[in-house]
Amino acid sequence: MAGGATVSNDLVEYGYRRVIITITAVLCALLEIVDTTIVNVALNEMRGSLGATLTDVAWVITAYAIANVIVIPMTSWLSQQFGRRNYFAASIIIFTISSFLCGNADNIWELVVFRFIQGMGGGALLVTAQTIITESYPVEKRGMAQAIYGMGVIVGPTLGPPLGGWIVDNWSWPYIFYINVPLGIIATMLSIMYVRSPKYGEKLSADKVDWWGMIFLIAFIGSLQFVLEHGQQDDWFEDPLIVGLSVLSAFGLLAFIWRESVYEHPIVNLKVLKDSNLRIGTIMSFIMGFGLFGSTFIIPIYTQSILGWTATDAGLLLIPSSLMTAFMMPFVGQMIQRGVKKTYMVAAGFSIFVGFTLWMYTVMTPDTGTEHFFYPLILRGVGLGLLFVPITTMSLSTLKGKSIGEGAAFTGMLRQLGGSFGIAIISTFVTRFTQSHRVTLVAHEPVYDYETQQRVKQLTAGFMAKGYSITEATGKAYKAMEGAVLKQATVLSYMDIFLYLGILFAICIPFILLVKEGKTKIDLADAMH
Repeated sequence: MAGGATVSNDLVEYGYRRVIITITAVLCALLEIVDTTIVNVALNEMRGSLGATLTDVAWVITAYAIANVIVIPMTSWLSQQFGRRNYFAASIIIFTISSFLCGNADNIWELVVFRFIQGMGGGALLVTAQTIITESYPVEKRGMAQAIYGMGVIVGPTLGPPLGGWIVDNWSWPYIFYINVPLGIIATMLSIMYVRSPKYGEKLSADKVDWWGMIFLIAFIGSLQFVLEHGQQDDWFEDPLIVGLSVLSAFGLLAFIWRESVYEHPIVNLKVLKDSNLRIGTIMSFIMGFGLFGSTFIIPIYTQSILGWTATDAGLLLIPSSLMTAFMMPFVGQMIQRGVKKTYMVAAGFSIFVGFTLWMYTVMTPDTGTEHFFYPLILRGVGLGLLFVPITTMSLSTLKGKSIGEGAAFTGMLRQLGGSFGIAIISTFVTRFTQSHRVTLVAHEPVYDYETQQRVKQLTAGFMAKGYSITEATGKAYKAMEGAVLKQATVLSYMDIFLYLGILFAICIPFILLVKEGKTKIDLADAMH
């Protein structure tokens, strides 16, 4: 059929219109997801060209994730207020313009600000794209629609690191943002021309909008993120700014909870958290985000700064893990349909992730090769496959009607929040552990120790053979020794991070088995949030 009469609120499309809408929605979902992971392999390059620390450059990822966390719960309401097509097109335009500005940033904090704005535009794309695809297909074909969307969700994280690596190695890091501009322009034009909006009920007037809820949410997340990122380098509560922001974060959280509990039109419906399964599920989503984003943050930095890999090689390293997750998805879907308990699948996923973290703990050295990473990362892919959809379906299994969508938004929001907090905490602890290990290593290798002096003599002789004076050569020898100690200390700090991640996941396993599953049939569409 090339077309067909539809009732006023029927958004089902046919023929070429449906094909174009599907392509547009998947393209927008890909833009959002790819941009979540594409920067990971470029962080080392950014750090060098913008003169930033590891803590500073982590904000390039976390600013985007925070913006996502803020805007995702508002997406449904904003679509209703402005019309889905208008909101979708505006989000693409914001995303595209801020991508261009990210590429033009002159310093790290300019880049962070534009990444936040990019995240505000991108946060809407994922959820809205999913809804647009679902409603463009008749009910009997919506399973296929979700399969198309689901593959986009899985392919995105796989594409990001190698694409980012290739761009950085062959061009420069700004081009990882410029690539969004032509795609964003095409997507904007197609969405304006082909996407339709449903007929909603009465819109809220501006004075009824939950502005205070938004302000309290931003105050809570933004302040806490800053404290987590900068606490270590600013001496934690010795710094008045850290103290002030900690108080503001606590106030923001309490005020947000109070506001959403009493306001007639809350931006986030907290009442759904009365469901015990959803409460446990959101915590699990948070921890999964912590491990997922945390490990994809650590590995590219480690391979480039410690092992001296190119950005492309660092990006390619993550592909097998993502492909394994994609390979697992149909089997996981089959297991859910056949009634396999989601609690068992989630417990197995967390157990496998514990295995992955402990394996990484054992293989990390200053000389680790690709072959040492391959099998642990394959294991990581299997673990994530058993976590991604089952956690959400388990969380939503005792909810009904409208609450399912609201619960799904919660799990998606907490996963992003876990990721942003995870990256902040990990970058803080890498700095702290590195300092601690450096002190320990220096204590065990005093400057005047015989073996240390012999090593200094060897290095000095090597530098003198290259034409340096004895003074210059001795100075370079001590610098080389200091560099070796620092490198070893950094490796030990990364090992610690993986060990503690493993312990965190292990602690979760007994609590998962306490969940009582409900009988509600969950659409896998909801589980993909």
